[in-house]
Amino acid sequence: MLVLDDVQRIAAPELDYLRFLVDVPTTHTCLVLCGAGAERTLARTPALASRVLTWQHVPRLEPSQVPGVLRLFHPLWDTAIDEDLLHTDRTHARGNFLTWAKITSHAYAARSRAPDTAVDRALLTWACSRRRVAAAWIPLRDA
Repeated sequence: MLVLDDVQRIAAPELDYLRFLVDVPTTHTCLVLCGAGAERTLARTPALASRVLTWQHVPRLEPSQVPGVLRLFHPLWDTAIDEDLLHTDRTHARGNFLTWAKITSHAYAARSRAPDTAVDRALLTWACSRRRVAAAWIPLRDA
């Protein structure tokens, strides 16, 4: 399985290469092409578009879905308080799963450096900050 995001940025020759990859009888390749406008991009390469088995539209998460979906997505969120997740969704992610994947990556990296760090609003605020350097984050400890 090959998953490609931002397919709308891929030029037609590269898309043709993907079609050739899928067409080789000895490969068992499945392409998952993602991105806003992917259907318009594939329309420019009808040979690949004709091989599409299904189209899926993934809408933004509703606020009520955020805690449950995140806990299914990554165990990092198992101990997070729903209100902290909902606050972060309101202020940063706005139901965008890709944004949540980035937040998860930053928070996971921070916890790998400091495993005792709580998954709380402070960690979420730090993970959402784009002005700070990840290596500069040091968790605060109670005295």
